[in-house]
Amino acid sequence: MPRLSATNPFIHPDCDITDSTFGAYVEIGRGSRLNNATFGDYSYCDRYADIANAQIGKFANIAAFSRIGATDHPLDTAACHHFLYRSADYWDDTTWDEAFFSHRKSRIAHIGHDTWVGAGAMVKPEVTLGDGAVVAAGAVVTKDVDPYTIVAGAPAKPLRLRQPRNIADRLVALAWWDWDHDALREALDDFRALKADAFLEKYEN
Repeated sequence: MPRLSATNPFIHPDCDITDSTFGAYVEIGRGSRLNNATFGDYSYCDRYADIANAQIGKFANIAAFSRIGATDHPLDTAACHHFLYRSADYWDDTTWDEAFFSHRKSRIAHIGHDTWVGAGAMVKPEVTLGDGAVVAAGAVVTKDVDPYTIVAGAPAKPLRLRQPRNIADRLVALAWWDWDHDALREALDDFRALKADAFLEKYEN
């Protein structure tokens, strides 16, 4: 029987998950922390991923120790410490700064379909990774990444295309990530054996 399920995410031990939703066949690695995150079908994160305020597409591959939607601190005030917005942790007569938390929660990172975020990489708030994009291990992504583009470094810069632009555009148009589970199984041998251009030639029509 398959380990993953269409109805229940496979959540490993020691995870801390709040305000998050999951599609079919999702897996969450040991010790991961998720807050205000949405995972599309078939997406997963490996061990100790830290994901906040993020919209994850389908078939996203998120490696161990990566961080998406990394929360930030206020930089235009006299101090940037927690006591400004987690004030009730320090004094009885005050509350948390809910406006600050609402603003933080609104800054969504968008991770496209069939993407790969490498080990230890960071994707900053409000950044969009296009469908098919790849983030190299240890990269710090501060700007949007075009579809099927590989980025590396800190700050991350384009390294090369994962697929030529004409192939990338055709893959986005094909949107195989929207196929149902049975259709994916039927095409599995071709996913394994064919290069992208040959796969497109067979399935575009």
